[in-house]
Amino acid sequence: MITLLLLLLFLSSTIAIDDVNVPFSKETKLLVLNKLQWRLNHASIPHLPQRSRTVEGTTILEMKLTKPREEDLMKFLASDDARVSSLQFRIRNGSNDGRAQEGSSSMEVQIPLSSGAKLSTLNYVVTVELGGRKMTVIVDTGSDLTWVQCKPCTSCYNQQDPVFDPSASPSYRSIPCNSSSCDSLTLATGNSGICSIDQQSCSYSLSYGDGSYSHGVLSSESINLGSMLVNNFIFGCGESNRGLFGGTSGLMGLGRTQLSLVSQTAFQFGGVFSYCLPTSEFESSGSLVLGSNSSVYRNSTPITYTRLITDPLQAPFYYLNLTSISVGGMALQASGFSDGRILIDSGTVITRLVPSVYRALRNEFVKQFSDYPPAPGFSILDTCFNLTGYKEVNIPTLRLKFEGEVEVSADATGVLYFVQKDASQVCLAFASLWYEDEIAIFGNYQQKEFEGCI
Repeated sequence: MITLLLLLLFLSSTIAIDDVNVPFSKETKLLVLNKLQWRLNHASIPHLPQRSRTVEGTTILEMKLTKPREEDLMKFLASDDARVSSLQFRIRNGSNDGRAQEGSSSMEVQIPLSSGAKLSTLNYVVTVELGGRKMTVIVDTGSDLTWVQCKPCTSCYNQQDPVFDPSASPSYRSIPCNSSSCDSLTLATGNSGICSIDQQSCSYSLSYGDGSYSHGVLSSESINLGSMLVNNFIFGCGESNRGLFGGTSGLMGLGRTQLSLVSQTAFQFGGVFSYCLPTSEFESSGSLVLGSNSSVYRNSTPITYTRLITDPLQAPFYYLNLTSISVGGMALQASGFSDGRILIDSGTVITRLVPSVYRALRNEFVKQFSDYPPAPGFSILDTCFNLTGYKEVNIPTLRLKFEGEVEVSADATGVLYFVQKDASQVCLAFASLWYEDEIAIFGNYQQKEFEGCI
């Protein structure tokens, strides 16, 4: 099974934003707004290549109007909210048979991981080679089946890389209907495989909470993960795909069922992986590490551990035990900490807390941030401020404490979400769940600049 420890590495680069000590034990971090605004204003505007088509000998270039930033953000956050609802449904209807394969290898590869902002997605992406062709895919710890768009594409969204062509790869194979991989689709996707008439192929159907989907043929192909070649990798060859995947080629599933990349590469990497998300959406790069060779952590201090919770009655996600949260050094008091389970998920953007915990966090943050004028809420973000004209602000430090006295201090850029580039609408980057008995989710916006080894 997957290693039952989460290794948190607090990288030296997190010191880039200084801690500021103020009276009465109030802890804050200094956020320089003009530098952050410069990055937002000078960043490449997310776009996809214009497509051309030929009609009666005339080449027509399809021109696209640039949507307002708020419209895109509203769409992304609505999709994030739908994903959270889908995760809660899967948790309530979980299975106890989704455990990953065991492994003991000490091999390791490191793959650059970056923000997907330039590809019009709020998630993080890596580039791998499938059948010798480069594919940029979203990294998702809350999904299991890896899939990419494939020819012939009956219905596909625009992507940056060329669409994968199975007919051009001698190592490509479709998975037959009577295989164990076809049987594993039920746990990996929630839907059983669909057999072709001749039983020679197995089709998959994968749906997400926001209406996104991928339908296609379960297949095998060689995949290059950094410097490591893995043969006969099982993936979904998506012939009909739709959703907010930006310009990526598809999705890499790092979940815990047998079809996840983690399970399929357990022989090579021991069923262990880690990732470090970059702070900047446009400049810096993080990493996805497959394997547990300690050399990758040698220059990262301090190292602390917290236990991964495995609940046999829950869906195959990665859970931690959240014991408390402090805002500016003040520990929150809330009934929701009695069940401290929190799902750590690279595919959810905004961290969700149960209502009692979120209310306590919001009220304490507003109290300590009262020097700054309020602004209207935006989508799922109900606590916003107008920081126009400020060169820098002191943000109350947010610390999440996990089992084993492990503390994670949210990076200052992960506390506030810039809706408007001019800082006229900057929101607290946390949101509330609907019900007290739902499971909290630790989103990628707050996971910046620490490395989690699972």
